[in-house]
Amino acid sequence: MKTIELTSKNWQSLLQRPTKSVEDIENTVIQIFNEVAEKGDVTLKKYTSFFDGVALESLEVNQTEISEADNLVADNLKEAIQQAKKNIEVFHAAQKTAKVELETSQGVLCWQEKRPIEKVGLYIPGGTAPLFSTVLMLAVPAKIAGCKEIVLCSPPNKEGKINPAILYTANLCGVTKIYKVGGIQAIAGLTFGTESIPKISKIFGPGNQFVTVAKQLATKYGIAIDMPAGPSELLVIADDSANPAYVASDLLSQAEHGVDSQVILVSDSAAVISKVCEEIEKQSSVLSRKEIVKKSLKNAKLILIDDKQKTIDFVNDYAPEHLIITTENNDFYIDAIINAGSVFIGSYTPESAGDYASGTNHTLPTNGFAKAYSGVNLASFTKSITFQKISKEGIKNIGKTIELMADAEGLQAHKNAVSLRLKDL
Repeated sequence: MKTIELTSKNWQSLLQRPTKSVEDIENTVIQIFNEVAEKGDVTLKKYTSFFDGVALESLEVNQTEISEADNLVADNLKEAIQQAKKNIEVFHAAQKTAKVELETSQGVLCWQEKRPIEKVGLYIPGGTAPLFSTVLMLAVPAKIAGCKEIVLCSPPNKEGKINPAILYTANLCGVTKIYKVGGIQAIAGLTFGTESIPKISKIFGPGNQFVTVAKQLATKYGIAIDMPAGPSELLVIADDSANPAYVASDLLSQAEHGVDSQVILVSDSAAVISKVCEEIEKQSSVLSRKEIVKKSLKNAKLILIDDKQKTIDFVNDYAPEHLIITTENNDFYIDAIINAGSVFIGSYTPESAGDYASGTNHTLPTNGFAKAYSGVNLASFTKSITFQKISKEGIKNIGKTIELMADAEGLQAHKNAVSLRLKDL
């Protein structure tokens, strides 16, 4: 791994992610979407057989499978999941907002209330890393928000089973239906609805580049999505006060997500970068997913920046999904950060804490989308509806204003809707 000194010439190239362009993927996604829209379950089973290597008779997980999964999950893991669930519940329940109500003018009462999205779809990756933790991150706030239907899709293994920890967690969190389908076809099934899978209103959850493009395509069919969340990424700001072993462990924790993940170290100290590199070599050699890590680290960047303001400018321009700050002056960076999905502060705040059990959500914007998107939170599962109630006195107070504005825009019917009422009064 080579240290790169930040300059104005290489700035833009250092912001690039190791992802394929949408054009490279879109044709495959469109083809599968069209097939699912036309043939439903037949297409879901076809692509499950092709991509996951298993022929399924039924796509829906039944109660027997859920009970079997409960018996397969170790008690200590169940306790860990339950503790994490509690922390996530506490943090997300605290995000509930009260009704906002006020009189904007005499006799003009306006208020805002939150209503749950009735039908939501949760996509949970399986494969090399079955993310049962993501079930907690999505199903817990969905339940708190009051969503009536919580539909989960996750790819099966070659035996036609979903990882038991995913099933246990889904059942624990009140997921209403679970389906053995993954990838593009799962997103298409949730978008159009099939004989088995209900059509939903909003899709949540991370995935590979194909899932990300599929979610974006779903929006063309009137389905909302949480965000364009793709391959995982982490940026660490570290100075001489940082513990190189800790920094290396954090970088490796994201690198092991997948071969298209990206990790970046930004530091004003060449010595720290060198020590972190040594730790990466040492720690990665004993990891169970070291082959994935090795490929992922080809996308890693070690960037030397000698100025705090340049560092924060670069970080805000990159807009990382995860940002770790471990410096002597953490407050400077905390106050200056504008674009990041989730921020982890100090030597004893590993990114893994947010992935599992601190209480914050780990479904976060990647690929620079943190400039405009928030991570998943309670509000992601609700809609804000505004109400207004105007008395006779109120319409008298604002009626002339409405008439003048409507007339200036050439919208006579808008004006008449007020004029008729004012005439009667």
